[in-house]
Amino acid sequence: MYKKQMIFQRFVCFFVLAAAALVFIYSLGLLTDIYGSLAAAIDLDLSDYDDDGNVISYYEQIKGAVIYYDMQEFNSQLTLVGIGLILVSLVLFVFCTHSRRRYYVGNFFSVALSVCACGASAFWALPIVEKFKQQFLTTVDFKQMEEYSAKWNSLYSDSTFWFDAGYVMFGILALANVLLVVNLVLKLILMKEEKRTIGSRKDVRA
Repeated sequence: MYKKQMIFQRFVCFFVLAAAALVFIYSLGLLTDIYGSLAAAIDLDLSDYDDDGNVISYYEQIKGAVIYYDMQEFNSQLTLVGIGLILVSLVLFVFCTHSRRRYYVGNFFSVALSVCACGASAFWALPIVEKFKQQFLTTVDFKQMEEYSAKWNSLYSDSTFWFDAGYVMFGILALANVLLVVNLVLKLILMKEEKRTIGSRKDVRA
C-alpha cells in the first residue's frame, strides 16, 4: 500500500505544478482573440488622463473595443499570479512532499500553502473573468466588428472561449489541490498504521 501511495503522491505533486503552469499559460493567451479583433479598432488620446492615470479619451472604430485596454491591468496581474502559483507549487518539492515516506511540519505547510494559494487565486480571478466576459458580450458591436474585419482583413471573433477557459484552468488547479489533500489524508492513515504496527511488534518482543 505504501508503494502505491508513494507513486500517487509523486503524481499529485507534479500535477499541481502542471496545473499552476496551465494558469500561467492561460494568462498569456487570454487576450489573443481580443487583440486580433479589437486592438487596432481603438485610438487613444494619450494626453487625456483621469486622476488615476487612466486614458479617458478614445475613439472606437468598433463599439466596445476599449475592453482590450480595460483588461490590460488584470491580464498583467493574472500573469503574476500564474508565476506565483508555480513558485508555490515548487515549495512542495523543496520540502520533498513528492518523495518523503513520512511527512513532517514542512510537508503540512507546503500542502496548506498550495491549497490556500489555489483558493485565493480562483476567488480573485474568476469573478473578474466573468465580469469581462459580460462586458465583451454586452458592449462589443459584433456587426461593426464583422464589417471592420471584412474591410481591413482583421480577425473576427465573437467567441468567449478564452473567458470560459478560465473556469477550466482553475478547475484543473482545484482538482490537483483536492488530490493533494487526499494524498495527505492517505499519508496520515498509513503513518498511523505503520506506527501501530511497529508498536505491536515491540509488544510481542517484550
